[in-house]
Amino acid sequence: MSIADIKQTAETKMGRSIESFKNELHKIRTGRAHPGILDQVQVDYYGSMVPISQVANVSLLDARTISVQPWEKGMGAKIEKAIRESDLGLNPATQGDLLRVPMPALNEERRRELTKVVRNEGEDAKIAVRNLRRDANEHAKKLLKDKEISEDEERRSLDDLQKLTDRCIAEIDRLTAGKEAEIMAV
Repeated sequence: MSIADIKQTAETKMGRSIESFKNELHKIRTGRAHPGILDQVQVDYYGSMVPISQVANVSLLDARTISVQPWEKGMGAKIEKAIRESDLGLNPATQGDLLRVPMPALNEERRRELTKVVRNEGEDAKIAVRNLRRDANEHAKKLLKDKEISEDEERRSLDDLQKLTDRCIAEIDRLTAGKEAEIMAV
């Protein structure tokens, strides 16, 4: 593995970490409804836990209401129970076969809790990026130890990896600040 390969691998993996962080941010609600909020809710389907999207049609009725239309008659009660027991703080209402999930307005305390969740997710993403930097640095140092590269090349590669890490962490900070502002906006 060459220095260029190490840098390319680190850059790709750090990019994936940022994408994963973006996906986590999309799951955190901001008072507006979107079907992705229910993605992590698992429902018991004949003995196995599956996402709601695999047993029902999830869509928006309006800006503050999600509709869940089960594909099988008996699944309504199980889906309703799964939504209630999730940590999303949602209270679905049954209307025949259709479940309506109104999004409650966020109070100040809940907004602060959500910003803490966003910061924790951001910190987890930063840790992942730093771990990738550490692994790449170890590869570069191993190349130096095996005398495949010079000390100057190793130093240059460590500096480049640090610059890449700094860029990724700045991007995570920017995304975190943007999501916090979105949550705190009334």
